[in-house]
Amino acid sequence: MIPIIMIAVFVIPMGISGTAIALPHIAGELGSSPAMLQWVVNGFNVTFAVFSLVWGIASDRIGYRATFRLGVALVLAASAMSALAPNLLVLDAARLVAGVGCAAVATGGTSLLSNAFSGAERGRAFAVFGTVIGLGLALSPTISGGLIALFDWRGVFAAHAVLAVPALALSALLPNLRSAERRKLADFSLLRNQYFLALTLVPVAGAFGFVTLLTYLPVAFSGVAALSAGETGLLMLPMAIPVLIGPMIGARGSPMTIIRVSLAALVLGTLGMLLLAPGTWLGWLVLPMVLLGFGFGLPMGLIDAEALAAVPAHSIGTASGVLNLVRMGSEAIAVGLYAVTLTWLIGRSIPDRDLAHDTAAGHPGQAAVYANAFHWVMIAQAVLVTITIIAIERLHRARVKTAVS
Repeated sequence: MIPIIMIAVFVIPMGISGTAIALPHIAGELGSSPAMLQWVVNGFNVTFAVFSLVWGIASDRIGYRATFRLGVALVLAASAMSALAPNLLVLDAARLVAGVGCAAVATGGTSLLSNAFSGAERGRAFAVFGTVIGLGLALSPTISGGLIALFDWRGVFAAHAVLAVPALALSALLPNLRSAERRKLADFSLLRNQYFLALTLVPVAGAFGFVTLLTYLPVAFSGVAALSAGETGLLMLPMAIPVLIGPMIGARGSPMTIIRVSLAALVLGTLGMLLLAPGTWLGWLVLPMVLLGFGFGLPMGLIDAEALAAVPAHSIGTASGVLNLVRMGSEAIAVGLYAVTLTWLIGRSIPDRDLAHDTAAGHPGQAAVYANAFHWVMIAQAVLVTITIIAIERLHRARVKTAVS
């Protein structure tokens, strides 16, 4: 069961980090409209977030296997449509559908794992789940860079479709599980659970501190250092290894200790990205990238398992939907804010509208302007991550106080 789910789950992070590295190439062929390009990445995030809640409710009713299979079918169709897109409008529409499908894959997959396993086995299953997500997030820029070098940007989306084929074919072998009780259309009472709420905020910090950089750092390397897609993919590897090994390490430690260490690493890694500047040796960025990788990867093996274990069994599908709504919703907001803010800052420095758009899309030639805008965005993100850390810590202390009393 686990391999079938993981094949499909691997497409989710590829849809986030693997797509961004293709943006300069997509812009070169289909146009560099900032809004349309942002929706290639963020459209996926938005529909993933919104439909995570929808699929969470639906999966408790129609069954987790059915939800998973519908999701894989949508991913296959949307990926093929993306690979064949003749313009940005069609590509954006396909990415919206892909987000809907991946939301179903994530919700159905996590609900199947949570219901099929218990105790230590459940912990191990979710550690594998976190590792696969981390593997996809970390290696997608490198994989996508290679696919672009071999085929062009369309090869990135074709690869998503290829992965979906065996997952769909084998999904009939999954157990037919569903909740024994009907749930309300929207059960946000789960967020009154202080531990569940604190856990849902951890991915919010990861969205601002890691996912934005995983999405747009390849564009920054192109804009500041004029690196090719292949070179950028290789340079992203220092963020990969920590995300690969982090979930297994984090699953063995005390949850709150792991969370605190990971969040501190996110702040330090984000501030370390201020070293990216024209003429600066890129080797200085290795340590900040490693910190970012561990900051995101360490809690990945425990967040879903801990959060779903903190709610009643009949609410697991709904809880998974809420968790993914917060996770992907925050990623959509974080990635969108990054792109809008960076584009605005660059536009203030470059009066020529077309040149400003090309610079924001990662075209080389205005390295100093891009780096300056990038630095201000990094400072803002470090502040936002710090605010999220404070909120998580306050919730944890309130939970402990309630338990003691």
